[in-house]
Amino acid sequence: MKQPGIAIGRLCEKCDGKCPICDSYVRPATLVRICDECNYGSYEGRCVICGGVGVSDAYYCKECTLQEKDVSGARLGQQSPGAWLVAACPHGGCGLPIGRAAAGAHQPW
Repeated sequence: MKQPGIAIGRLCEKCDGKCPICDSYVRPATLVRICDECNYGSYEGRCVICGGVGVSDAYYCKECTLQEKDVSGARLGQQSPGAWLVAACPHGGCGLPIGRAAAGAHQPW
């Protein structure tokens, strides 16, 4: 699996303030990093949740960061609003849990 790159995940106006893992709006803590391939071409600057035009930086919430869900892929088996990322990142290098589902990663829950 590839490592997250230097590209910062973005959120659109509709999703602004949401944690990409749990969809909470409280206590943003850790900046979302995505792989360079997922931030290339038409995907550059897109919302990591819905794929819309990104207007602000994305952050994982404090709780997801403390539980290490931002690296463990806690939402692997669930259909999430960010499912477009699976098509964009079949190698699972984004660090976002949804991208890791395509790589067939083990589900920790």
